[in-house]
Amino acid sequence: MNEDTFNIQLRSFLKKVGITSQREIERAVRAALADGRLAGDEKLDARVTLRIPALGLEVEIDDDIALE
Repeated sequence: MNEDTFNIQLRSFLKKVGITSQREIERAVRAALADGRLAGDEKLDARVTLRIPALGLEVEIDDDIALE
């Protein structure tokens, strides 16, 4: 395994995950605020599941996202 290639690819994947996740969460929160499903002072439960089937890896990451 080439450590440099692996590191670059891993960082690229994580950057894509971070940017895409942030964009989608922001879009969903704004839509929910606009149509009244959220008031704007909530704390949202959030969960991400990371799966890499070839490795048998499945990790769940839970946290809250406070809007205020």
